[in-house]
Amino acid sequence: MGRGDLSDAEWERLRPFLPVSNGRCGRWRDHRQVIDGILHRVRTGVQWRDLPERFGPWKTVYERHRLWSADGTWERLLQQVQAVADVAGEIDWDISVDSTIVRAHQHAAGARTDLPPAPGSKGAEEAEHQDEAPWQSLHARLVEVVLEARAWAAHAAGSPASST
Repeated sequence: MGRGDLSDAEWERLRPFLPVSNGRCGRWRDHRQVIDGILHRVRTGVQWRDLPERFGPWKTVYERHRLWSADGTWERLLQQVQAVADVAGEIDWDISVDSTIVRAHQHAAGARTDLPPAPGSKGAEEAEHQDEAPWQSLHARLVEVVLEARAWAAHAAGSPASST
């Protein structure tokens, strides 16, 4: 399992909601491997062709992401994970924002003046998120994928049809 791959708890949370093969096109490559590839690509911004081989053929990962983005699968997965977490009482939906009292300090508009902290050890990131429930990190990952899918859809809607 790679550093950014789904944990077993995240996978068990997500697995029941994944689409199944309709049998007409043959078997699909393992969903977990492909989803890990998609999450890696979204997290790192690497080109599809440069995905590590452990995620399988890059074209398979790309096509699954494209298909699920187009048919709304990512959106449904996010909604279903949220719904299960909400029923279990794991989400606190209370948010209160009053723009009359939310103000930024005058220095908040400027650029950063100090250097960012030096990165810690490789294990520091995992230790930082150990207290999160499985749905929280899974939710954050699905939000990233959904936002990318929406950006793709917006870009495709604004671009003229191409022919070769």
